[in-house]
Amino acid sequence: MRAQEIIGAKRDGAALSEPQIDAFVRGLVAREPQARWSEGQVAALTMAVCLNGMTRAETVALTRAMTASGTVLDWSRERFAGPLLDKHSTGGVGDKVSLVLAPLVAACGGVVPMVSGRGLGHTGGTLDKLAALPGYTTVPSHGALRRVLREAGCAIVGASARIAPADRRLYAIRDATGTVESLALITASILSKKLAAGLQALLLDVKVGNGAFCTTEADAHALAASLVAVAREAGLSTRALLTDMDAVLGTTVGNALELREALDLLHGRTRDARLWALTLALAAQMLLQGGLVRDEAEGERRAQAALDSGAAAERFARMVAALGGPHGERLDAVLPAAPLQRALPAPRDGIVGAMDTRAIGLAVVALGGGRARADAAIDPAVGLSAVRGRGVAVMRGEPLAIVHARDAAAADAACAALRRAITVVDPGDAAAPAPALIRARIVD
Repeated sequence: MRAQEIIGAKRDGAALSEPQIDAFVRGLVAREPQARWSEGQVAALTMAVCLNGMTRAETVALTRAMTASGTVLDWSRERFAGPLLDKHSTGGVGDKVSLVLAPLVAACGGVVPMVSGRGLGHTGGTLDKLAALPGYTTVPSHGALRRVLREAGCAIVGASARIAPADRRLYAIRDATGTVESLALITASILSKKLAAGLQALLLDVKVGNGAFCTTEADAHALAASLVAVAREAGLSTRALLTDMDAVLGTTVGNALELREALDLLHGRTRDARLWALTLALAAQMLLQGGLVRDEAEGERRAQAALDSGAAAERFARMVAALGGPHGERLDAVLPAAPLQRALPAPRDGIVGAMDTRAIGLAVVALGGGRARADAAIDPAVGLSAVRGRGVAVMRGEPLAIVHARDAAAADAACAALRRAITVVDPGDAAAPAPALIRARIVD
């Protein structure tokens, strides 16, 4: 089928047939010049999809074709001791949940081949956090991945070039052409990689709020519903939680700093209540999906016990060592640190009010701790720590956050941005109560 005919059909609002969608995906990954779609042709079709949308049947067909564009992992001969489970977050600021959740679920009997991504824009990426550990291999071979799953029960890794290669090319073009926001393309992008991972069940953490991709509950619900429905039709048991991203999750933003906070939680040194509450709720859902517990309450009890006993921390250490990272020492001792720390003082007595969470994330990007472009390098040491949460009482001059920077100019710029992003109000002037941490549940 000619690319021009497929592009024209979607431009005119028609629903593409499965053969047309298959032809498009083959054109994405073809090596022969005469069969490969040009970047202009791919951009034209993605823009047509973005403007005209896709039906559920089109989205399912696109997801399946993108999944089949590369290697689909088959674990049927491995005979793992537990079910293969994973969680995907749509991205937020300070979201280091996966670092605790994967070993926690593994300690409770699950097997977690967690295919994660790198950060882009104001949102952080789990792989960037782990890359702060010297020697950690983010994209192991298939044989190494099998070994790590057997030894540790979990492996937080990136997708190899053989996993959904159509998505790799399509996402790069979408990012460059302003078509990232398409619901159908987002759904196919996320699920093609998860389906290729050979999972038995998937949990989705769909963020909603001013620091999330979906700023309204209506948009987040539409995305979650699309993901759950398409995953179900593609044969993957999936549930979704809509969770709050109107504030930084935890007390840190930045790769090494977030990894340090996750380690502190795993080892019982400090435990941010909101971060742990979300991690516990997600763990209970995953254990329930995997048939490892009877209900959410039992799941939370099992997860709490795995944390308190040190079993989750031990699984994390095993995973890091098996993937080439440090072992036999405190992992936080080898993390890089920025040379300059500067406190952002509260301008008045009061309580922490609303946050512009996206602006906080962008302040960390400006420090060098995130990417404005997919190919940009990042500084793992910079970021924020001791970020005060909403509703916390502060006195004038007390730190609202501590900026970790390479130089004074960068620290000054970050402090200026944070002053605009974090409000301090009188207790009686506080806005409406903070949204619930878990705003909605969508079950398959």
